[in-house]
Amino acid sequence: MIIRPPLAEDFAAWSVLYAGYADFYRVTQTDEMRARVWGWIHDPAQQTRALVAEDGGRLVGLAHFRPFARPLSATVGGFLDDLFVDPAARGSGAAAALIAAVADAGRAEGWSVIRWITADDNYRARSLYDRLAERTKWVTYDIRL
Repeated sequence: MIIRPPLAEDFAAWSVLYAGYADFYRVTQTDEMRARVWGWIHDPAQQTRALVAEDGGRLVGLAHFRPFARPLSATVGGFLDDLFVDPAARGSGAAAALIAAVADAGRAEGWSVIRWITADDNYRARSLYDRLAERTKWVTYDIRL
């Protein structure tokens, strides 16, 4: 399993994975939306970063993450926005390897925490997350704009 930043030639395979992630969460996503996120990943002026998991020459997973300010602690943390592993590669260790690589990137940046959210009914992923991280007491809210 190789964890690395995505390369230009990875776009098609990354796009299939990202579409799978959107489908998993029942989010409508267009080719234009994926192209925009791909652009963010490769634009140094944007905060969004990415890693991919490659196994046997094939991309099997992705992670998108970014820094965020934590005013109360006067620190910067990392937010793991998206984590997805191809269903055929689940159980391969790709998700854990991606999370570990995001944590390594955060340590290198001096971040104080890596944080993410998941659906309450995402039981398979939560079983992994419960082994790797501390579940918090916080509840999230959204105001749709």
